[in-house]
Order: sequence, then structure tokens, then C-alpha cells
Amino acid sequence: MPKRVNGIKYVIVTGGVLSGLGKGITTSSIGRLLKSHGYTVTAIKIDPYLNCDAGTMNPFQHGEVFVLSDGGEVDLDLGNYERFLDVNLSRDNNITTGRAYKSVIEKERHGDYLGKTVQIVPHITDEIREWIKKVAQQSGAQICLVEVGGTVGDIESMPFLEAVRQLHQEVGHENLVFVHTTLVPVMGVVGEQKTKPTQHSVKELRSIGIDPDIIVGRGEEPLNQQTKEKIALFCDVPVEGVISAPDAKNIYWVPLILDDQGLTDLLLNKFKLAKRKDLKEWKKFVDKIDNLEHKVTIGMAGKYTYLEDSYISILEAFYHAGAATNTEVNVEWIDAEKIEEGKSEKLKKLNGLLVPGGFGIRGAEGKIFAINYARRNKIPFLGICFGFQLAVVEYGQNVLGLDCHSTEIDPSTKHPLIYILPEQDGIENMGGTMRLGEQTIKIKENTIAHGLYGKNRISERHRHRYEVNPGYIEKLENNGLIFSGRSPDRIRMEICELPSHPYFIASQFHPEFKSHPLSPAPLFCGLVKASLEQKNKSPPR
Repeated sequence: MPKRVNGIKYVIVTGGVLSGLGKGITTSSIGRLLKSHGYTVTAIKIDPYLNCDAGTMNPFQHGEVFVLSDGGEVDLDLGNYERFLDVNLSRDNNITTGRAYKSVIEKERHGDYLGKTVQIVPHITDEIREWIKKVAQQSGAQICLVEVGGTVGDIESMPFLEAVRQLHQEVGHENLVFVHTTLVPVMGVVGEQKTKPTQHSVKELRSIGIDPDIIVGRGEEPLNQQTKEKIALFCDVPVEGVISAPDAKNIYWVPLILDDQGLTDLLLNKFKLAKRKDLKEWKKFVDKIDNLEHKVTIGMAGKYTYLEDSYISILEAFYHAGAATNTEVNVEWIDAEKIEEGKSEKLKKLNGLLVPGGFGIRGAEGKIFAINYARRNKIPFLGICFGFQLAVVEYGQNVLGLDCHSTEIDPSTKHPLIYILPEQDGIENMGGTMRLGEQTIKIKENTIAHGLYGKNRISERHRHRYEVNPGYIEKLENNGLIFSGRSPDRIRMEICELPSHPYFIASQFHPEFKSHPLSPAPLFCGLVKASLEQKNKSPPR
């Protein structure tokens, strides 16, 4: 049972020097540590871009678009929050400049400001501040984490920093802690850790009225004591408030690294909260992924393979499934366009194959070739979303002998095995208009899917505009492809599988979005387990 807390406590995480320091992992780790003491925690990500959400953003620029249960398309950091905190967040847990300004403009058009001149301060900052408080209150959490995206000093971040400064003034120092994450680079052959970037970043932060309580120093190696003392002296924080965040073997080590330096105790002391730490299950998970007995190589055939963040939830799902099956997963990145060029040698070295989601014609034929190779050579296979649709297309082309495709790829195809969802036809706006979020799926008994999930009804998260054409279901099933998961009205196909194959299964939904360290996604566990079995019994190809 959660402990009693007087009023909501806030932890505000900011970043300095440069972007990509790992504020999201710092925020997630703090949340995990506070939760380990019995407190309920929620998290908010602030993104200072004008997009209303991440849904229309290119994965090459922004990384993965994470989908929440309510259909919110959000920043990938919210995926880390959910995995570390084991909570379900909503679209309101992601505040963007676009959403904040849109809300204020709509209020102004409605006349809510009674003729006042609407300005960034106080109207935009009030909107942000009230938004944070509302999300915290509605979540029922005792502690609310707020990660301010961007870097201190960026023009676009200023309204958000002003809003959290005002929030601090409103709720009081005993209810809000500022954590500032900065880079501590090492220069020269002597390996001296330089504190000047941190000093300048903190100076910038203090110039807008925010004094950090805790500084998290990022770098390849742990901060030495001299560096900590120098940062403490020049940035006016206690030495124990300077926390080292060196590169870790994997992100799940970070909470333990921070906790070992007393960060949790420091936060709870500032909030005057009791301590009751229980990190046993988390430590057990971390120890497990560091001591796995087996190893498999699973190929990832996609078109965003040059940026791993584009598939971050899939990579984390492999960590979770690896721990559950005592197997280290080595991901072999395969550019689908290279397969189209005839460069498919990597396929011969795989123990398993995953074809992830995606949109558009680029790389589609390469993915179909990879699926065909996995099916014919009995390589364990998992298709997700677009990978599910292309698995159906591949089967139609090469088993049924149809001149078929998805209308997304070939609008004039003779046999449209995959076509646009009826409710999507005629939609012009791209943002937030797909079939999004959690949907119920009925699973057929005596199937691979039922064996993996162990139940007849599940719910998983979706993000798609196209579906399997119901007019071809009977023909596909009569030729061996089983649709083992369907929508409750049986109209929409959700899972397909091949009983004659060691492991050939694909889902219209994204199982990676609900995979957590202590509750891995069943479809990923099945792929890893089947890949290991195949590796152990098959001679090298």
C-alpha cells in the first residue's frame, strides 16, 4: 500500500551542455528508485517542438514514435518511463510546444481571456504549469517527475523553464527538487575531467531563477572525488548532491548506479519522506541479463537501421525476452534496401528474423524477400505491423501464386490482400488519425499464439492505416496460413501463423510497446526461444 504523502512532490529534470545526455534514463531511473521505496510515481515529458505530437515525425530525426494505451503518439522517453515504472501513461503525459500554444490559442478564440492581451508570460507559462499539476493530480501519484526536453539556453525551452520556476515558487522548496544533467568531458591524454561546461550550464540555469539541488554528471567514466568537489564549489550544491552517471553496460544498471551514490536518500530527505527500499526484483533482473548462458543472432530487417533509437522498444523487448529465456540476443541490423540490391548474405547467418513496422514503398520488397527466405528455410520469424502485412503478401505471392500486394505499395494491384481501413479512406490530416492505441484481440485455441499468451482474450497497442482484406481470408487459410488472432467482431485480422513452421508468427499490433523488464512480451519470448532451439538443432547454413 502506498505511503501517506502530504501534497504532490515534484522532481524536475533539466539538461545542459548538449542534447542526448540521457535525461530520459535519469528521469526513469529516479522514478524506479522512488517506487522501490513504496511511493506511487508518474512522469511527464516536455518536448519544446511545435509538432502537436511525435506521430508525424521521421524516425531518423526523432527516433521511435511510442504509442500509449489511449492512442497517444509520443516521444520515446515515455516508453522508458513505462518500462521502468511499470505504469500506463496517457497522451497528456507528453507536453509539446505545439499542444501548449494550440490550447492557449483555442482559449483566446473562445474568449476565455476576456479581452486581455495574450502573452507567453503569463498565459503560456500558466498553461504549462496548470497542465503539469492537472496530470499529477489525475494520476493519483504521490511523486511527479518532469523531464524538460532540450538544453538550457535554447530559445524554445525558455517558456517551459519559466513555468517550472513558477511551479517551484508555488509549491515550495520542500515539495520540488531540481535535478540538472550535464556533460563532464575528458580532455587530453592525461584524462582530466573538465567541469567548465557544467559551470556554464548551471550559470545559465541560475540566470533564469532556477538553482539545481542535484547535479548528475554524465561521462564515459565515473566522476572522481576532486571533480565532484569542484562542481559542488562552483555550482553551489553539496558534494553529496553531485552524482556520477558513467556509461553503463545497459540502461537497467543506471538506477542501481545512482542509488549506490545516495541519490534516493538525498531525494527522500529533501521531501522528508520515509524510506523502505526494495530493489530485489530489479537487481535480480539486472544480474540475469549480465549472466545469460545462451546466445542467438536475430536479424532486424528494416529501413531505419542507421538509427537504433528508431527501434528502441524492440531492442528493449529483446532484453526482457532474453532475461526470461536466459539468452543473449545479438541483433544483426539488415538494411531492407540492401536486400533489394541483392546484398542478402546476412540472412544466411541468422538464428531468427524480425521484420518491424514501417510505412511506404522504400525497402518493402527487401522485407518481402527476407520473409520469404525465413519461411522457406525454416528460420524463426516475427513480423510486426507492416511486417505482418508483408508476411500475408509474401504468402499470397509465393504460395497462392497471386499477382497481389498491399495497396499502400501498389494501388493498382490485381489482388489487394492488404488495403486501407474503411474508416481511413478520405482522411486528409496525417497526425493522430490512424487506428491507434490499445485494442482487444480474441485468440483461437490450439494455436501458437494461444500457447504463448495462455488466454483467449488479450489487449495490445496498434498504429496502422491498412489491414488484411477480409475477402481473401478463406483462401489464405485454406492454403495453410492461420489467422489465430482477430478483433472481437472477427472482421480484422490481428495475428497470423504457420503451424508447419518452427516459429512463423506476425501481429498487426506492436507487442514491444507493452514489454516490461519483469513482464516480457510473449511474442518476443517465443521468437528468442525458437531461435535458440533452431540454433541448437540445425547445422550451419
